[in-house]
Amino acid sequence: MENKLEEQIGELVRRPWGTYTLLEISKKHKVKNITVEPQQKLSLQMHYHRYESWVVVSGIACVEIEKDKFLLKQGESTFIRAGEKHRLSNPGRIPLKIIEVQLGELVDETDIVRFDDDYGRADKTDNNPL
Repeated sequence: MENKLEEQIGELVRRPWGTYTLLEISKKHKVKNITVEPQQKLSLQMHYHRYESWVVVSGIACVEIEKDKFLLKQGESTFIRAGEKHRLSNPGRIPLKIIEVQLGELVDETDIVRFDDDYGRADKTDNNPL
């Protein structure tokens, strides 16, 4: 199944929490440059078919993975396994910039199950497992 092409390489995609730019994509990997605006956070989410690695380029990242919550600063990274609930947020006063690498059998925006979301997206019915 191909990506819906909601995103194109090099195109800036806006989200309620900030923006991302797709840097590279194949059937089994995707690389994004993500900016999370100050005091914003992504949904508490999980993926069935992909792993993610996050590397902080600038700013401070607050990372939640399952029951763990910790901060990352510039140059630090973390790894999220498929099936783990996780969330990224920016507790700081400057934009948080990270590089995200997705790896797996499905690196598509449809492989997101949202459990909690400040922007009303957690109860969407299109987040069923594939």
